[in-house]
Amino acid sequence: MAKRTMNKVLVWVVLALLAVGLVGFGATGVTGTLRTVGTVGDRQITVREYTAALNQQIRAFSEQMGTQLSFPQAQQLGLDQAVLGQLVTEKALAAEAGDLGISAGDARVRDELIGMQSFQDLSGEFDRETYASRLRNAGLTEAEFESGLRDELARGLLQGAVVGGVPEPDAAAEMLVGYLMETRAVTYARLDAAALGIEPEAPDEAAIAAQYEADPEAYTSAESREITYAWLSPEMIQGQVTVDEAQLRELYEQRLADYVQPERRLVERLVYPDEAAATAAKAAIDEGSSDFETAVEDRGLDLIDTDMGDVSEEDLGAAGEAVFAAEPGAVVGPFETNVGPALFRMNAVLAAQEVPFEEAEPELRDELAAARARRVIEDQQTRIEDLLAGGASVEDLAEQTDMELGTINWTPEMTGGEEDDAIAAYAPFREAAAALQEGAYPELMELEDGGIFALRLDAIDPPALQPLEEVRDAVIADALAAATRAAVLADAEARAEGIAGGQSFAEAGLEPEEQPRLTRRDFVEGVPQAFVQTLFEMEEGEVRALPLDPGQVEGAGAVVLRLDGRADPDPADPAVEAERQTVGQRLAAGMAQDLYAAYAGAVQSGTEVRLDEAALQSVNTQFR
Repeated sequence: MAKRTMNKVLVWVVLALLAVGLVGFGATGVTGTLRTVGTVGDRQITVREYTAALNQQIRAFSEQMGTQLSFPQAQQLGLDQAVLGQLVTEKALAAEAGDLGISAGDARVRDELIGMQSFQDLSGEFDRETYASRLRNAGLTEAEFESGLRDELARGLLQGAVVGGVPEPDAAAEMLVGYLMETRAVTYARLDAAALGIEPEAPDEAAIAAQYEADPEAYTSAESREITYAWLSPEMIQGQVTVDEAQLRELYEQRLADYVQPERRLVERLVYPDEAAATAAKAAIDEGSSDFETAVEDRGLDLIDTDMGDVSEEDLGAAGEAVFAAEPGAVVGPFETNVGPALFRMNAVLAAQEVPFEEAEPELRDELAAARARRVIEDQQTRIEDLLAGGASVEDLAEQTDMELGTINWTPEMTGGEEDDAIAAYAPFREAAAALQEGAYPELMELEDGGIFALRLDAIDPPALQPLEEVRDAVIADALAAATRAAVLADAEARAEGIAGGQSFAEAGLEPEEQPRLTRRDFVEGVPQAFVQTLFEMEEGEVRALPLDPGQVEGAGAVVLRLDGRADPDPADPAVEAERQTVGQRLAAGMAQDLYAAYAGAVQSGTEVRLDEAALQSVNTQFR
């Protein structure tokens, strides 16, 4: 048990390295050449190590964000400093391991190396050519990589020595499990304004004024930006471009598979590991002792896993003729497929479809015209950029090019809805509008459909409380809603008082529901978010009323709840024991992480760290 726990602990410990790596940079200086960017004790941080680690970090973040990060963006995220910090920590710990005589032997390095999947061929064997190629792509020599691997293994041994004695905190785990898994039994009922027939009277002037003054933030306009812009989209000039009919017919022929489709079938396919199993399943279906759904369940699958969608006879290969001859609902097979023997169920017939050129022409014409319009805009970009470079204003662009002039009082809430200007529907425009600074020169930017735009910030209107008369309808609606919520809650509190006095829920006019074993982590549908937390604050037999959260019911609602009982977790319950082990492992991991972070920080603070800022600047420049 302890060994398994410590293996998990070591995984958590690694997470501490990044944070610790940024500690102790006060002792920096300029040293070395462009072969190194700094030293940690007697260990060098080479340019190759730094660039390889930074490239890897940028690639990893780019994959997470779904877009390629530029180096300036990586710097804004602090990736360069994070990488540097990680390298400093690794070098400091490697030096400490060396001082303590902790090292990984050649055999250990070899075993680790040949076990890395990145360097294996399709058969799972270590491949030297793959190894050399991967290192070249990473900008590392074999000696550098193997030296780094040796240091990494030594650091792992050091980690194990530091955290190996951390015990699992049983007492703390028991306490937390008791807190997390104790249960409450509750009876509750919901009520709402519609069922109660609550309809407050329209608020008078005093109530309207009180609502307006009580929640000024609700009636304060957002910051807006007065922007003048010039733009040109393909749609604006699409009607001006000409499209040759020969091109239309050529595109139609290229898309013929989209417009002329043979008869198709909606089919499900159930694959078996061998012919015998498939044949037995088909026999059971034929004799009526099973059906396709049961066969799917027997394979441990859901129907969605067997869905092939609509397919042609050719798509089905050897099964095509039988499937196309089958009636809807029939199961045929087994037939051999590229994934094994399979049964097929035919669910529906889709008739052949043919869209003649004359019907497809408008769609094809729009597509070609849009593409031509994008090229026309692209051809104008250089001239427009030259105009801007020469000091042209947004208005000048509208006068001297095909771009159209517009103004917008833009707020972040605008997304191009019916009431918004059309340009607000474009994400690049919204991003540019949000980042725009007063006095900035207009730049030509692109829209996602191939359009272009330039804009100028004329003024920023700060948030302001709108006059009561302009938001009067909203204030009245809010006042009515507040009065309705108050009336419903008052009714619920009165019923709760009756139940606390001895009434049953039914006698209080409520339809009760029960939850006999709620833990703090359980979710109950249709009750306020604070329901479970409130329940665990109550005394046994106590009754309370809570308002429903906005949106849980039309109008307003409340819930009446009574705590019927409480129970501690049962130590004999396997779920409780599993939770105790999980909590104990996490606590031990946290303790080990804190211990190792403190140790790594102490090691680094006692190690001389010298960073060559000139070398770092030179290397970083190469990334731009």
